[in-house]
Amino acid sequence: MTLTVGIIGCGGIANGKHMPALSKVEGARMVAFCDIVPERAEKAKAEFGDEGSVVYTDYKELLKDASIDVIHVCTPNISHAEISIAAMEAGKHVMCEKPMAKTTAEAQAMIDASKRTGKKLTIGYQNRFRPDSAYLHTVCENDGLGEIYYAKAKAIRRRAVPTWGVFLDEEAQGGGPLIDIGTHALDLTLWMMDNYKPKYVVGNAYHKLSGRKNAANAWGPWDPEKFTVEDSAIGFITMENGASIVLEASWALNTLDVGEAKTVLCGTEGGADMENGLRINGEEYGKTFEKHISLEAGGVDFYDGAGDDPALTEATQWIESIVNDTEPVVKPEQALVVTRILEAIYKSSETGMPVFFEK
Repeated sequence: MTLTVGIIGCGGIANGKHMPALSKVEGARMVAFCDIVPERAEKAKAEFGDEGSVVYTDYKELLKDASIDVIHVCTPNISHAEISIAAMEAGKHVMCEKPMAKTTAEAQAMIDASKRTGKKLTIGYQNRFRPDSAYLHTVCENDGLGEIYYAKAKAIRRRAVPTWGVFLDEEAQGGGPLIDIGTHALDLTLWMMDNYKPKYVVGNAYHKLSGRKNAANAWGPWDPEKFTVEDSAIGFITMENGASIVLEASWALNTLDVGEAKTVLCGTEGGADMENGLRINGEEYGKTFEKHISLEAGGVDFYDGAGDDPALTEATQWIESIVNDTEPVVKPEQALVVTRILEAIYKSSETGMPVFFEK
């Protein structure tokens, strides 16, 4: 069985992850490419399509094609919900790039559309599919760390502000590093803990370095006039069961302690971190121990065919979940909680007050 796929948004994330991965998935064929910049859609077709593939500049026209089974939404955050909902209403299954949406209300509307239409919906949290993440999740699933009551979700860059596209535009994206890369670290952490019940959040979003001209940056100096999102953000999350999570996210921060999409977990039976490879720690027979997990040989039975390419693993399991009518690994209800927490951190920063969640 071959599923036909339409790509909406042929920019960086589509070219860097979605299209290269889908091109390697048996049972998936990209037949439509849409972008408001025609040249980008044409280029995508030339690289990843075939003679029968079609190019669009209006996603609504693409969605009229009843032969398309699956849509990958790779647009700025502001249009995630609008396009995803329209695609499901048009009878398509949807893979939406992270974050799920700008707001909790939009994310909930996406879930409602999935339930109403019976179409599958998943979110692009590909870091779950890394070998270290898959192994650690297996440890957690088997209660290897016991009750995880403290965790850190880490997404820290020293000087790596994305200066292209709309990354610096608060209106288009909904925020900066917190919603861009902090979302990955938080998703990993909640998934490991299997805890999706936040009680309240306290947070701060900072604009301390964004106004500097000619700043050192991995992709060249940013334009302070266009830098309307935070340059770093910190959140403290208390869960209903009393567990605590510290979320750190930055594009620009004066620190040497950097790392993206990492988690630190502390449980009653052991701990784990991704600071120097994957490390598990604990105590045994009255002594402490530290294990460094070798991930080079073999893999975790995360799903049949797990490999070292997270994007390919993500795309493969997604297509298989449709073919076999099973749940995708990243459930939209989980992604909704990530969005709820991120939105609450921004609100806490604006008000200077903690934000409590309704049960």
